[in-house]
Amino acid sequence: MKRTYQGSKTRRARTHGFLVRMKSRGGRAVIAARRAKGRKRLAV
Repeated sequence: MKRTYQGSKTRRARTHGFLVRMKSRGGRAVIAARRAKGRKRLAV
């Protein structure tokens, strides 16, 4: 049986990538929060 999640790098980047985050105010807030927390990876 095939699993539900069939990963795609392109779709992943287009919905959760850095550029998408930077587009909206909320997304920029997410990046800022992750920077403040000291995350190694800010976005996908």
